[in-house]
Amino acid sequence: MPRMRRKGDLPEKVCAQCGRPFAWRKKWERVWDEVRYCSDRCRAEARKAGAKG
Repeated sequence: MPRMRRKGDLPEKVCAQCGRPFAWRKKWERVWDEVRYCSDRCRAEARKAGAKG
């Protein structure tokens, strides 16, 4: 059984929309390389901004 990791030991990225750091989540395990946004809200705002101009 794998050892537990501390929250501080998890990989982090910076959100492409808001610029805040966010940590790895279990649900992103298979797609971590593709994750760019920290939340659905940031992803939706990025789409809006892309559509406007």
